[in-house]
Amino acid sequence: MNGVTTHVLDLAAGRPRAGLAVRLARRDGAGAWRPIAEAVTDRDGRVRDWPGAPETTAGDYRLTFATGGFFPEISIVFHVDQPERRLHVPLLLSPFGYSTYRGS
Repeated sequence: MNGVTTHVLDLAAGRPRAGLAVRLARRDGAGAWRPIAEAVTDRDGRVRDWPGAPETTAGDYRLTFATGGFFPEISIVFHVDQPERRLHVPLLLSPFGYSTYRGS
């Protein structure tokens, strides 16, 4: 699956968050989340590839980050409408909150 990538930045530390477990799931026709793949952020805080994952198709997806601490798990749900285009979904972490945006 080369269509979805992510990048996790620790804003408090001012550096990428390496070694963070991330799960990717897709919503099926009945509305249930089906796991697709798991990965761990590299030393640059990125997941560039999802080993064993199928090609991206149109639909709803969810990234779940095992962040620990006050927010033990963060999920980001997003919609893919152009599966032929790469979609980058960054996560910005701080001790008191988090944010995301559609990256380029």
